[in-house]
Amino acid sequence: MLNSIDAVMTALRENDDRPYGRQRTVTAEELVDAADQFDDTAVRAMALLELMEAYEYDGERSKAPVVFARVLKLWDADPESFGDWARQQVFWRFKWVATSLLGTPDVPLTAIRRWHEEMRGRYRAAGHGLQPYYAQRFHLAAHLGEDAQDAYELWAGRPRTELSDCHACEIRARAVHHLRRGDDATALDVWRPVLGGEATCAEEPYVSHAEALLPLLRQGRLDEARSSHLVGYRFARGKSGLARSVGLHIEFCALSGNEPRGLEILAENRDLFGVTGDPVSRLAFLTGVEVLIAGLARAGHGGLTVGGPPGASWTADTLLAHLRTEADALAARFDARNGTGTVSGRRRDRLARRPLLAEPLALGVRAAAAPELAAVPVVPAVPAREVEPEPEDFTALLLRARELQLVGHPDGDRLWTRIDERVTATAEGDLEALLGADAGPLGRLLAELAERRAHAALERGDWEQGAAELLAAGGLYRREGLVGPALAARTRALIAELVREDEEVDEAGEPVEVPAPAVDWAALDAALARAEELSDAAASGGEPGITDDDYLIVLQCRAYAAHQELVRALPEPPEQPPAERAARFAAAVTAYREAAAARGSVRRLAVARQYTADAAARQGRTVEAAEELRITIAELERAGQPWHTPRAYGLLGQALLQTGEQAEAVEVLHRALAAAGRWADDSYPFAATYLMVGHASAHVGDTGGAIRALSEAASRFDRKGPEAAEEAARTRLQLADLLTEADRTADAVAVLESVLADAATAGLGERLVAQARLDLARGLFSLDEDRDAAEEYLRLAAVLEGWTEDLHLRTMVAAEATVALVHADRWEAAHAARARALAAHEQWPQPGPVSAMLRQFARLTAQKEGPDGVESALARLAEADAVRERLEREEPGAETWYPRAAVHYERARVRAVAGEFEEALAEAERAITAYEAGGEQAETPRAEAVRLAALIEGTDLGRVEAARGRLAVAAERCRAHGLEEAAGILAELRERLTD
Repeated sequence: MLNSIDAVMTALRENDDRPYGRQRTVTAEELVDAADQFDDTAVRAMALLELMEAYEYDGERSKAPVVFARVLKLWDADPESFGDWARQQVFWRFKWVATSLLGTPDVPLTAIRRWHEEMRGRYRAAGHGLQPYYAQRFHLAAHLGEDAQDAYELWAGRPRTELSDCHACEIRARAVHHLRRGDDATALDVWRPVLGGEATCAEEPYVSHAEALLPLLRQGRLDEARSSHLVGYRFARGKSGLARSVGLHIEFCALSGNEPRGLEILAENRDLFGVTGDPVSRLAFLTGVEVLIAGLARAGHGGLTVGGPPGASWTADTLLAHLRTEADALAARFDARNGTGTVSGRRRDRLARRPLLAEPLALGVRAAAAPELAAVPVVPAVPAREVEPEPEDFTALLLRARELQLVGHPDGDRLWTRIDERVTATAEGDLEALLGADAGPLGRLLAELAERRAHAALERGDWEQGAAELLAAGGLYRREGLVGPALAARTRALIAELVREDEEVDEAGEPVEVPAPAVDWAALDAALARAEELSDAAASGGEPGITDDDYLIVLQCRAYAAHQELVRALPEPPEQPPAERAARFAAAVTAYREAAAARGSVRRLAVARQYTADAAARQGRTVEAAEELRITIAELERAGQPWHTPRAYGLLGQALLQTGEQAEAVEVLHRALAAAGRWADDSYPFAATYLMVGHASAHVGDTGGAIRALSEAASRFDRKGPEAAEEAARTRLQLADLLTEADRTADAVAVLESVLADAATAGLGERLVAQARLDLARGLFSLDEDRDAAEEYLRLAAVLEGWTEDLHLRTMVAAEATVALVHADRWEAAHAARARALAAHEQWPQPGPVSAMLRQFARLTAQKEGPDGVESALARLAEADAVRERLEREEPGAETWYPRAAVHYERARVRAVAGEFEEALAEAERAITAYEAGGEQAETPRAEAVRLAALIEGTDLGRVEAARGRLAVAAERCRAHGLEEAAGILAELRERLTD
């Protein structure tokens, strides 16, 4: 019941602890009503100031002036009732009101200027500096687009005062000024302290991360742009007061080729369409959304379902019309108020922007929205070369496509696609008329198209369909009397299923082995015999029954089958494979290689060499493999067929990785990717190659390169569709690990959240999801997001209850969950979790995590409860000692110096809280002694124990000289061990300790 001033003040403090949002705002409104029942200026002012703050950060800025008018009325009538904080806030919030008036188009400019003068007069009368007043005049000039530079200089040249905006926010304002003048480089230089985390506040660097996204893109600083998006959006997500920032993140996605991610952000923030209390921020949000939606409409995706204002279904076209109508009208209202066209002009400038990158920027996060866009980027890659033209004449188109197919030129695929489209669009009875005299029979063309369908089916893993289409092609060729192509197609059908992986996933998403398909060597031998027969007939002067390329296709199928059979039978190197299979592989590849060389087919010879190199690498003969691949690449370049080099480069990169030549491997793999991109080879394994680049880059210490490569690998797996969801998720877990190691935990958390956001629908395996959840919980805890971390730990614990293996994880997770719950101030749940952890430890011991949990529990109990919590804290430390003693009994050789010393250290702290300083000093000295057993690795915690002992001895017991002597010796010891930072801390404390 809010029937007393104390009750209202308590409720105000509780509301202040709530996150900004609707609940806090509504409660603040109720508390103003509750405070009004008392004739007490202080409580009424506090309630009004709390309501202003709620409006400020909940997208309701336009309501602030009315509330502040009531505050000023109280101030003018009874200023003495305002405490120090409230007194300072009265003057501080003049700026909030100025911002609110400026951002509301219904407020005339004369009223805004009057308010500025009111602010100036009040500041002068109270003896405050006028820098904040000039800041507001600058913001007005910048908004109007008139005399902004002069106003900027009047503000920026003045010294800061106690009422100036925080340093980080002022840096943002200065940077945005340079942006509006078109100077990205200067803006980013000004922003450096904020974006680098040196200058921060409640909203910074997160708001600046949003504002800096496009400048970073335009300056080519793509790694920083990626990080700013990941970190900044996590903060802005769902916050009504940050609608502008959300709009900027959506715009960034549109202009960086990440339209699916933009649509996902839009769907997550649909409620922002209902936030109307901050018109200028709303306009920025609507315009950012329009940049995305207009781009989709231009690309032909107008019918795509998208997120829009709640209560209706929206397509890109219908939402675009809605956005244009509202945003244009809102911008016009600002211009009418301002008497300038600046607001509409800036909106037009944003809408005129087009994608800034040739290829999508890999962000590292998964976007589940609009999978049809993820599969085919709206911003297509542009090969850095001239592409093969498409002849208008159908016969010329067909003949050119066949020529390109013979040499394996990647542009042939595009020509065949065009051929298929024209055949599909032609009535069956008119197909003969399409073909010229040189094009051959219609049956041949239909067979060729069936082969194309077969290749597409095999690419997507539909082995049965692929084999069926090849057999159909063979039948069509045979009916036309084309026995060579018929034999080649039927032979390909024999090996179609050999591409199938040895591993599939069960209903739970876990991998299960499946029997490998057997090679039909009898059929392949018969195919070879028939190919030899046809080749001999042609050589003896008869009618040619098989071309060189069809003959080589039969030999390649045999070599491929022998290679697959060998690979499946290979043990770990350096053991030898089964002799029979090794001999069959050698014979098949040698025959293929010699025939290709004899017929002058560089393309087929390269494939034979790659089979040989791959088999050698898999058997540990990596030097031999690398040499074979270098010869292959050189031959292809000399033959003028560089489009075949990407796979050879890729295999060479793998071989170099095996030999430990990581740096050269990175260079070679980048060549593979560049060549595959240049020749638009869509069948190249981009995802797997980027994954290898990531691993190799991390190994050589190029963390930035590794993060870029793993981000791109995850994005490429996404494009492959649901069948690659597991690989994409595993790649993101590796990326998150790397980001965490690079001290970019917020980025890592954003990546992990995207993995878990649609884990169920993506069909990810339970263990992979569990690992992601554990990593996320730890990341959130590192970011001090303790409540969210605790929730993730509890979700993970529920999953582990059903496991029958790795049961020790139950103990570890329960222990870590306990610590998170304690830090989140959820003590009842923490006690329950501690009990679960100890119970689990009885069955599945994890002494390290459990002991650490108990020590943390003890420390935080003493911190929270003071002397009243000492008994409980000591009980936790006794439990920690029991954990160690059990370990010593069960594993006599186990190292236990650390948990022994750490418990003594924590007990010293607890005893000091209780005022038992002699006992506390004794415990600290026991900790110092126990750390001696740890050797070099224990020097840092030992130094901390000395610091604690000196504090107790010198400060609490008054034995200053003894403490100073202790510190001098310890500092010298630290220097001897190269611990300069620790030595400095001890020396500084020694100087502070005086009589």
